[in-house]
Amino acid sequence: MATPVTTTMARSQRNDNFIDKSFTVMADLILKVLPTDRRSKEAFAYYRDGMSAQADGEYAEAMENFAEALRLENDPNDRSWILYNMGLVHSSNGEHRQALEHYEQALALNAKMPQALNNIAVIYHHLGNQAEQRGEADAMDRYYSQAAEYWTRAIRLAPNNYLEAQNWLKTSGRGSIDVLI
Repeated sequence: MATPVTTTMARSQRNDNFIDKSFTVMADLILKVLPTDRRSKEAFAYYRDGMSAQADGEYAEAMENFAEALRLENDPNDRSWILYNMGLVHSSNGEHRQALEHYEQALALNAKMPQALNNIAVIYHHLGNQAEQRGEADAMDRYYSQAAEYWTRAIRLAPNNYLEAQNWLKTSGRGSIDVLI
């Protein structure tokens, strides 16, 4: 009996639900119409497949696709979004240090990314909570100060967002008046 040959099918070719199929069709149409080079189109296809895998909770597959998209992509803004999504995957896995590294790399390419600033602040706030529970006052204060710094930057970029962070900054006394107005 012959051994069956298995081939890997791109995630975009095996999506089961209507929304994923619709997104894939629209993305493919955009790729065909946009005047961009083959490498950029291939990078976008990997990014799209990474986003789909991420949405399905298939984090290892998402990271593989994002890594390939990052290798192929030259545009700094597009690279920042790939790095941001890699940070999201690490955050979802509780890998805080790796998430922080990817968010910081994304910000180095695109400083006007309040989502990355917010996510960094969320991690530092979480680490502050953990330090507080362990009774480590110095570490708690350091992490909370870092959270306040990043939330302040995020709120300055997107003043109508991050209302919970704005409330925390007010109630904790860590926010400056120019951000909280």
